[in-house]
Amino acid sequence: MDIYTAINTRRTVRDFEKRPIEMNIIEKIIDAGLKAPSHDHMMSWEFVIIQDKSTRAEILRIVPEGYPSEKTELDKMLDSWGLTDSLQRNMYLDSVPKQYAMLYNAGCLILPFFKTWCDVLKPEEGLISLSPLVSIWLCIENMLLAAVAEGIFGVTKIPVGNEPQYIKSVLHHPDDYILPCYIGLGYPAKNAVINIKKEVRAKDKIHIEKW
Repeated sequence: MDIYTAINTRRTVRDFEKRPIEMNIIEKIIDAGLKAPSHDHMMSWEFVIIQDKSTRAEILRIVPEGYPSEKTELDKMLDSWGLTDSLQRNMYLDSVPKQYAMLYNAGCLILPFFKTWCDVLKPEEGLISLSPLVSIWLCIENMLLAAVAEGIFGVTKIPVGNEPQYIKSVLHHPDDYILPCYIGLGYPAKNAVINIKKEVRAKDKIHIEKW
């Protein structure tokens, strides 16, 4: 698939068919991720693949299911966040209640990890401390684009609260590796919700020589 076609086709999907993804395709997608720029040139990234549903349920036990249950309750929450853009609100109206289901029902759940030398939430060396975090997201974007070329779509979820500590208690990963997100990949369901992406033009974001 042409790279521009992949970029323009990629969308976040949260509703998946009950269809597993073959390991050779998963490896192909991760191989694409490993071609991304790496701040240390060592691709200090590791990936845990969770296919077994009982293991997946254990991993996701800490992720709330179906919260909030009422749309009016969710609307109130979005109001408290100050969200007024209709496209942005629609995205959250779809995504918030599906945080658990989208990861549990995905054809494949991938937990990517990056190695770091400091606490990225409290960087002591300025922005350079965030280099490992930036690198892994370049890797993840490569993976999402490669997935599109395979007819597979994905979704990411940032760990919140004590989710990172819980994941560590289950997986026992090394202390110097951090989970930046969960990645759910799968073949989209026929009735999958595809949120309308906000149109933003490059020429409206470009500043020539000065801001």
